[in-house]
This record gives sequence, structure tokens and C-alpha cells, in this order.
Amino acid sequence: MRFSPHAGSTCRRLPLAPPMALLSLCLPLLASAQSNSSISIYGIADLGVRYSTGLTASQAPSHGRLGSLVSGANSTSRFGLRGIEDLGGGMQAIFNMEGGRALDTGSQISATQVFDRASYVGISGPLGSLTLGRQINTVAEAIAPVEPMGMRMASLNPNIANTALGAHGLGAEYGASGSTNAAFRVDNALKYSISRQGLTLRAMYSFSESANAARHMGSAGAGLAYSAQGLELSAAFHQLRTADNRKLNAATVGAAYRWGAWRIAGNLGRTEAAQADATKTVNAIQGLGASWNLNPSVSLTAALYHLQRKRSGLQDDGFARAVFFAEYLLSKRSQLYAEFDHTRWRHGYQGAGNDSVGRGFTLGLKHSF
Repeated sequence: MRFSPHAGSTCRRLPLAPPMALLSLCLPLLASAQSNSSISIYGIADLGVRYSTGLTASQAPSHGRLGSLVSGANSTSRFGLRGIEDLGGGMQAIFNMEGGRALDTGSQISATQVFDRASYVGISGPLGSLTLGRQINTVAEAIAPVEPMGMRMASLNPNIANTALGAHGLGAEYGASGSTNAAFRVDNALKYSISRQGLTLRAMYSFSESANAARHMGSAGAGLAYSAQGLELSAAFHQLRTADNRKLNAATVGAAYRWGAWRIAGNLGRTEAAQADATKTVNAIQGLGASWNLNPSVSLTAALYHLQRKRSGLQDDGFARAVFFAEYLLSKRSQLYAEFDHTRWRHGYQGAGNDSVGRGFTLGLKHSF
């Protein structure tokens, strides 16, 4: 925030005033200067002690037992800046810069991107909002209001990792994501959204920034959502391309309903990727869950997921996963949580030498600011 007093301001007239008196006179002017805009510093600090069998610290299949301190076990630890300026006539200028943090080591999650989670600027008003920069894809945005586990446990959540491409593991960069393992967020993107009477429409396009092949490394998607009286309906499709123009298609449809202390939610997801050796990998994901607010301080969540993978020339495989969460609010910003998960791999999905069943238990503390 920057403030420069004009020639006739009180601050300029009282250069010899005592510091506290001068500050008291200038504060109203500062408040006036920033009354049409705001900048927020925000974040999440989340750490959990985890014990698991058949899973690594990043929740990949493994053999044996492991104890670990996990950052972002409930929600990804992060630090961000968010700003809004009132332009008048119902118009606002907006920006958001957000980066993931690994609290167990003190490092940023991305080795190459300081603001890996969000980095965009835009404008919003009566005709909708338009944002430009690094943003989440349309499928990821569509899943959020109907996700059975409430977007918890990113590394264990098949909707985040598979449906929304948070860890597709295909070994190639689809879209301008900056990663050969994920496309939850894409660079160089334009996103437009508009809401009317509970109905929200989203459209997104990401430039490839490739001089010789305009569509290679680009992506495009659209989503539609409806919200009214506790009901949430959401669907989206997104297509991303590699440098050699192979396609990765992702889609989801889901619903959630809240009444009283209860919430139930479910969704279907599907991804289909064309790979370098002319084969295809298709993932079909189903999720179903329920949450119960036992009282203002205690909430319980249970979710079930099933993933089936089909690959050209190989046997179908997949896994089934159950996750249970209990959360206790210490305050509006701080909470304790306990989590248990059970995964059963099917037809060798876990890889040779790894356990056929994975289990984990986590105790953690989360603080939002």
C-alpha cells in the first residue's frame, strides 16, 4: 500500500510535531486513501504426525512401516497475498498470489515456482470476472463444492490426485502446467466466470506460447455449477495437450446436499490420456461421503473412493480407499484432527514388491490466518 500526502495535507504542515501526534493526525488520511482497496495476507499452517504401513510419506504404495511428520496432511500448508480495489460502478480489480509451503522442512513445495498455487490478476463486475495468470483447471474448480472429503488430504484424495490431475503420474507435461506429473494448475491462462440466480458458468483457455504450433501445450475447459438451498450441482470438462499434441481429457460431475448438521456428497470422474507409445490410459473414479457436525466444535467425515485404471495392452487394475476424519475446533482459526485411511490395491496397481494393503493414521494441528 502506498500513500503520498498532497501539498496541503496536515502531515506536511506539522513537520516538527511529536511523532505520536503526527501519526494520530495522519492515520485518518491513510484510512481514507485505502478505503477503496484492501490487501490480505493469509495462509494455512498444517502439520501431522503420521504412522503408516504399505505407504510412503507421500502416500505412494510401498513395503513396510513408516513414521513421519507430514506437512499439509489435512490442508496444504500455504502463504498468500490477495487484493481487491473498488473501481466504482460495481467493478473491482483483483489479484492473488499463493505458494505452497512444506512446514516440516521450511521449504517451498515447488522448487521452481514461488507462487505455484495461484498467480493471477483480473477484473470483476456485473458482467462476471476475468482473471489472467496461473490458475486451477475447470475440473479442479468443479470438484471443490461436491468433493466427498471436502478437498482434504490432497496426496491421498483420488479426486485431487486423479480426477483433477493433481498427480496424474503420466510422465509428460500436458498443458502449460510446469510439471510432468500434475496439471491441477496451468500457466498462461484466461478464465471467465459469471453467476446468475445460483447458476455459475466458467470457461478457461491457456496459451501454449509455442511459436510453431499454436495449440500444442495449450489447454481449454468449461464448467457449470448450480447452488440453491443446500443443494450443489457441478460438472466440468478440460482438455490439455503435450508439446507433440497428445491429448489429456478430464471430466467430472457431482452433487452435494446439506441439511442441518449433515452433508452428503458424491461425484464421478474420468480421465483419458494419449501417451507417447500410442497407448491410452483411462482412469474412472467414483467418490461418496458424508459429514456430520456433532456440535459446533466437533465434526466427523467418512469417504469412500474407487478407482479403475485401463491401459492399452495391460490388465485393468486400481484400488479402493476409505478415509475417516475427526476434527475438533480449538478456535475459529485452529483445530486438532485425527485421520485413518485404508487402501486395498487391485491386480498389482501398487507395483512389484509393495504391500497389497496400505493403512495410515494421522494426528495433526491446523491453523488458518
